[in-house]
Order: sequence, then structure tokens, then C-alpha cells
Amino acid sequence: MKFPSPSKFNLYTMAKLPAAWLTGVRVKRVNEKSCTVSVKHRWISQNPFKSMFWAVQGMAAELATGALVIGYIQNSNKKISMLVANNNATFTKKATGRINFVCNDGDKIKEAIAQTIATGDGQTCWMKAVGTNKDGVQVSEFNFEWTVKVK
Repeated sequence: MKFPSPSKFNLYTMAKLPAAWLTGVRVKRVNEKSCTVSVKHRWISQNPFKSMFWAVQGMAAELATGALVIGYIQNSNKKISMLVANNNATFTKKATGRINFVCNDGDKIKEAIAQTIATGDGQTCWMKAVGTNKDGVQVSEFNFEWTVKVK
């Protein structure tokens, strides 16, 4: 199974998600099991409290989960719709410097996509992306409920 490269995801981000692109959200690594997305605290991504705006963290976290969804949909060779139905987040420390969001839920979305192909019914899948700073300290955690359905 071959996933699109990080550079292909970053080109996609530039074309289809310009707010993420402009704030510096970039896919660093992606494979069947996990995805790492990075973003740096800078002027364009800041909030008034000298840390990264929660929405910028959310874009990076959503891309960390969504890149896995996109990869499995592309590999299925089926027309499958994808949509975030729900999400929640927890913030535990100020996000400053470079923040890496990692999602290790590739197996979960793989199974949901296999189920929607097999049954034709829509499936849901909760996926988690954890954001950590350069010291490996968790700054936030995002959960996204993805829905997938064969068109």
C-alpha cells in the first residue's frame, strides 16, 4: 500500500487549505499507521497570550488525522466521502515553538473504510492527534470523529 508523500499532502494543503498553508501547517511523515504534522508558533499563528492560537493547532491536528483518511480512501480505488462529524480538544500547556501533532490511528480508519466498502453503510471512526513541543511535553490533544461512506 502506498500513501501520498508528505510533499504531495503539502501541495494539496497549499491548493485546498490556504489558511493551514499560510500558518505553516506541514505534513512531515505519513504511512499506513501514523501521520506527523508540524507547525511553528509565529506571528501569523499567535494568540494574544503569546502562544499558538487554538484554531491553528486544530488545523494541524485535523490534518494529522485526515491525511490517514485520505490515504486509505485513495488506496481503496472507491469513491468515498469523508467528513468530520464531531471533535473535541484539551489544552494542557502553552503552545510555543514548534509543535508536532501525531496520529497513530491508521488501523482504525483502515477498518472503517473496509466496513463501508463491504456493507455500503456509513461508518464513523474517532481518531486522536496529540500535540507536543520540542521537549516532548504534551500541549494539546484533539479528537476527531470522521465519517466515511461509499458514494
